[in-house]
Amino acid sequence: MINKSTLIGFTQLMRLDKPIGTLLLLWPTYWALWLAADGLPDWKVFVVFSMGVYLMRSAGCVINDFADRKIDGQVERTKNRPLATGVVSSKQAIALFFILLVLAFLLVLNMNNLTIGLSFAAVALAACYPFMKRYTHLPQVVLGAAFGWSIPMAYAAQSNALPAVCWWLFGANLAWTVAYDTFYGMVDRDDDLKIGVKSTAILFGRYDRFIIALLQVITLGCLWQVGELKQLGISYFGALAIVALLFAHQQWQARLKTRAVYFKVFLANNTVGLVIFAGIAMDYLLR
Repeated sequence: MINKSTLIGFTQLMRLDKPIGTLLLLWPTYWALWLAADGLPDWKVFVVFSMGVYLMRSAGCVINDFADRKIDGQVERTKNRPLATGVVSSKQAIALFFILLVLAFLLVLNMNNLTIGLSFAAVALAACYPFMKRYTHLPQVVLGAAFGWSIPMAYAAQSNALPAVCWWLFGANLAWTVAYDTFYGMVDRDDDLKIGVKSTAILFGRYDRFIIALLQVITLGCLWQVGELKQLGISYFGALAIVALLFAHQQWQARLKTRAVYFKVFLANNTVGLVIFAGIAMDYLLR
């Protein structure tokens, strides 16, 4: 019998109370759908991918907490997570993970064969990411690939093709994800050093802000190339100019070097994703 506290634990495992991760996955998906369709995407594809993002992000969070169940209690930010406190058992978490995967797969079965094939890579990336922090200082790169895999899938579903612009967009999202998740990792850096967990925040060390800035420049460069290939106009490139200012503001805030500021900067990337989407959508709307 599943009691009320367990049900609440399930919602916390799936981060239904913390939508920022879903939004950071949703914006690049929408970028890809609008670019692949040269405007409004097919409504069926839009609905499937919107629902799929919520399911896959939730599944990723569940397996992440399962992987970290023995170390979350030692980290200030995560010590009250359901698996760390025992509100949800490991077996229940694994069952929830597979239920979410099955629901997501049922959705993707409504798409074409190319999209279905790509979905297996999405599952592999989502499942292996949480364990990477034990073996490499680059788990954020795997997360970037996992978060960005919705881009080729969206292109496949909307246009049944994977053109060069799709991979430039994927590259932009990969660099952006590593940048903002490094800020996120900087929140936990002191705790991670004590327990031996690896991250780009630890790898970059005192050069963290400089390397994040380089990643942000790479993000803008890839997005510029996307605009050139798709022959986008002033609305899009104006949005990129705003994003450049947002990145500069993040760097300015991060100079304070506190956990609260690093987390605030991480959260600010939702606005970055929204501005890019607005630039793409407005460009097509004004044609």
